[in-house]
Amino acid sequence: MLTIKNLSAGYGKVQVLHGISMDVPKGRVVTLIGSNGAGKTTTMRAVSGMIAPTGGEITLNGKRIDGLESFHVAKLGLAHSPEGRRVFATMTVADNLMLGAFPRLTGARPKGDVAGDLERAMELFPRLKERRLQLAGTLSGGEQQMLAMARAVMLNPEVVLLDEPSMGLAPILVDEVFRIIERLKGEGVTMLLVEQFAAAALAVADYGYVLENGRINVHGAAEKLRNDPAVKAAYLGGGH
Repeated sequence: MLTIKNLSAGYGKVQVLHGISMDVPKGRVVTLIGSNGAGKTTTMRAVSGMIAPTGGEITLNGKRIDGLESFHVAKLGLAHSPEGRRVFATMTVADNLMLGAFPRLTGARPKGDVAGDLERAMELFPRLKERRLQLAGTLSGGEQQMLAMARAVMLNPEVVLLDEPSMGLAPILVDEVFRIIERLKGEGVTMLLVEQFAAAALAVADYGYVLENGRINVHGAAEKLRNDPAVKAAYLGGGH
């Protein structure tokens, strides 16, 4: 589904990723964990076209996407719920969600039942249904995170990238976010998850990669990583 081979990327002369390789199979949840500054968000930005890789290959369903601009990557079916939410503050909740389906409305992606998917998103995120006509900028941080996730799902994507979905949220909202991720997983949505709460991420994921200083340090089945003494000591001591 999504394959990353020897990916290198960075910002200007600063190299952040040093030849990482990952695989996200169809219908699976794969998590990328690591300390702050390890390169997790850089990985997501390189995959979605927000920055151009300096080396390696990224393929989606066998098609090369490395170096493509973000809107081209979205047309091919990759949705990105970015770190920091980035909702359109002066637009309503409903309009933000419809923007997520924009490639479907323009014919760049199979249209399908956009109206039905909008209602499904509202059911998946009940708080958004209550606030569908409210301006996104007036939502709480947790509600904006749900909106960013729901907007990504509205693409009807092949793969969803979730970058730090629990960042800055109260514990009760973190639990709700992970319940939604679990539900999406149950519906067969393919996801690459970057998350500060490593224990929670490994609990919901099928497979995990540990990123350290821009390199994959260890990888394996999520349950195996949860029980790995080195991983537990480094990343799970304060787990959620």
